[in-house]
Amino acid sequence: METKIISELTTENLHLVAESLRRGEVVAIPTETVYGLGANGLDEASMDKIYAAKGRPSDNPLILHVPNADSIKPLVKEIPDTAYKLIDAFWPGPLTITLPKSDLVPDRATGGLDRVALRCPDHDICREVLSLAGVPIAAPSANISGRPSPTTAQAVYDDMNGRIPYIVDAGICTIGVESTVVEVREDGVTILRPGGITKEMLETVVENVVYDPFLSSQNEAPKAPGMKYKHYAPDAPMRAFIGSPDDVADAFTKVIRERENNRGAFLVSEETYDLLKDNVQGEFHVYGHHGDAVRLAHNFYKSLHYFNECGVDYILAEGVENSGLGVAVMNRMDKACGGQIIYL
Repeated sequence: METKIISELTTENLHLVAESLRRGEVVAIPTETVYGLGANGLDEASMDKIYAAKGRPSDNPLILHVPNADSIKPLVKEIPDTAYKLIDAFWPGPLTITLPKSDLVPDRATGGLDRVALRCPDHDICREVLSLAGVPIAAPSANISGRPSPTTAQAVYDDMNGRIPYIVDAGICTIGVESTVVEVREDGVTILRPGGITKEMLETVVENVVYDPFLSSQNEAPKAPGMKYKHYAPDAPMRAFIGSPDDVADAFTKVIRERENNRGAFLVSEETYDLLKDNVQGEFHVYGHHGDAVRLAHNFYKSLHYFNECGVDYILAEGVENSGLGVAVMNRMDKACGGQIIYL
């Protein structure tokens, strides 16, 4: 199969993409979080093609993407008042809401669970494609399962060339980490996966917001996409350090000396880079100022793809505090490192 990157986002080309989705093809589409691997979310055969392209385990739930809030009504049994409050506050946006599914939604979309994950992306091109397609689009991240999520069309192409017919290129994703996934309960909201909408943001709308105690568990059936299996891992082994720039630079230097015969890669803040640049050889990706979780989120997957292209032997990363958007960033970094995070 020849994979074509569609960079001219004309009405004709977007109709072509929408028709391909209706016809049962899998197409990579942009969102504000990461690029998604889209297929008709009401057709099991179409979603089977997602699993085949990604090599994705079939019990992992998918998110159904819709162009507007009204589109979810046929897909669910009920919409609680709390869900309406979240929709009013955060849609379009990087918030996925799980609700009891209607009979219209196949079990293939939910991983056999009785709740369906729904999102309205904050991306004009994506919503236009969704509107033209006329069906909810199941769209996990457009990468081979377990590898870093793509935030550019080229990153999608690197993984999906020959596996899908089209990639819609709308430039780099603005947020860079996946959506927050929440379950609405009678007395509040449970965060199943941290993402672009933080706990603090949710608490401005809903009084009681908690993290799912099984959020990091590998022993439970996955209640949200991306929470059971190994995700986001680069080709080279990776470790992360959290601390002041001085402490991080010292920790990096110690590891670099121990691995002087290996080629390293370093994801760092500007402040840490200034401490290392004159004495360290390797591939650097500078994400922004120390502790800037927004810039780290934007650059995290991009850096991992870059390091993969460089063919490095190991990766050292500088993390951020586990608060606000940093919760989502460090969740992804923890998975990419296989839990190898050191607090200095």
